[in-house]
Amino acid sequence: MRYHDNRVSDVQIAYIGGGSRGWAWSFMTDLALEPSMSGTIRLYDIDREAAEKNEAIGNRVSARAEAVGKWEYKTYPSLREVLEGADFVVISILPGTFDEMEADVHMPERLGVYQSVGDTAGPGGIMRALRTIPMFVEIAEAIRAYSPQAWVINYTNPMSLCVKTLYHVFPEIKAFGCCHEVFGTQKVLKGIAERELELSDIDRRDILVNVLGINHFTWFDYASYKGIDLFPIYRKYVDSHFEEGFEENDGNWANSSFECAHRVKFDLFRRFGLIAAAGDRHLAEFMPGNEYLNDPETVASWKFGLTTVEWRKQDLRKRLEKSSRLFTGEEEVELKPTGEEGILLIRALCGLDRVVSNVNIPNTSLQIPNLPKDAVVETNAVFERDAIRPISAGALPEQILKLAAPHVENHEYTLQAALTCDRELVVKAFMNDPLIRGKECREADVRALVNDMIAATGKYLPKGWKQA
Repeated sequence: MRYHDNRVSDVQIAYIGGGSRGWAWSFMTDLALEPSMSGTIRLYDIDREAAEKNEAIGNRVSARAEAVGKWEYKTYPSLREVLEGADFVVISILPGTFDEMEADVHMPERLGVYQSVGDTAGPGGIMRALRTIPMFVEIAEAIRAYSPQAWVINYTNPMSLCVKTLYHVFPEIKAFGCCHEVFGTQKVLKGIAERELELSDIDRRDILVNVLGINHFTWFDYASYKGIDLFPIYRKYVDSHFEEGFEENDGNWANSSFECAHRVKFDLFRRFGLIAAAGDRHLAEFMPGNEYLNDPETVASWKFGLTTVEWRKQDLRKRLEKSSRLFTGEEEVELKPTGEEGILLIRALCGLDRVVSNVNIPNTSLQIPNLPKDAVVETNAVFERDAIRPISAGALPEQILKLAAPHVENHEYTLQAALTCDRELVVKAFMNDPLIRGKECREADVRALVNDMIAATGKYLPKGWKQA
């Protein structure tokens, strides 16, 4: 990297999963709109053709007059070549295909276990992790060998286990996980504050919060806007609008796989006194299976949706078609801010700014003192030149700690299961998971489910699973 006049040039960013049909285009947009940085985006993907398409798309974006950040996009054939000389490494991959995810999400339904996402917690999250962890072992080993000083930014789910694996393989790695769920809850607070205080155009970033928890099960115990405590305002709104919730897009939750009315958040606030800071679809999966996800009718009553894998497959087909149009120039990437903070964090780590943002890293500074030091937690941290300084978030309240603890335990069970091909640890994690425990499933049925789900995803598991 080279510095001059509060700008940095020749930044080398290795992008593992650079054939992405979706998030990559958001990344290109934010890079193009940031005038203080330039350099090379090194694309690597097991689907090299997809990466080469994004190379052409990215270079077309960078050539546009309104692109104030100028980047060269290049495809690399191997992990070694993409990593050597990298200043930053971005990881955003899909472990397996949607066929494997179909088993993750829908096979547990035979035991009455429903999942609204299936990529972080629950049986789907555990199974996805078994596919993902071996990939992250390989990536961590390559980073240790070829770019040990690079900052590593993970966007892949299950977030906590991906980050935990990176540090397990390479303890000195400079890695962190980025997730935008907290931003979504800041937007909810922004909307409620605007309605209740009769304000307009509040900037989401001016909603100051203390973040504590684990990824997708995060909480605020503090929220303010320009000196105004938002907790009484939130409480009043929840009490007045509990049944209808807070709907940002004219009640579109019923027609969307991702929208919600935030009624799960409202209910958790009434029960525990903290503001749950993730989407309802994620939050529900951390709770017992006889609560928000008891059956599809219960889900509908809480005004969120079960994201089917068939919907995801249809969405992929649309994104593949869009990729072709972007590649040929028939369509252009829309250049408007995405609301993600990844580029702001890279900018801060380059020394161009100082930023406070939520981040997923190990609890080694005891940011949350009543969780283990080796747990990956989500709290705020200060980002500045070549440093991340985690902020002490305080202890989780006892009731919330009891809800989070099984998931923290399962992170360890699942990591060890993936590293040793230990089927018994998978059974243990399933039996410990609140979705399954809430349904009071018999161990024999859970064992059969584990065996069938491992078989369904066997194509993406190490050979040791076949011998187990």
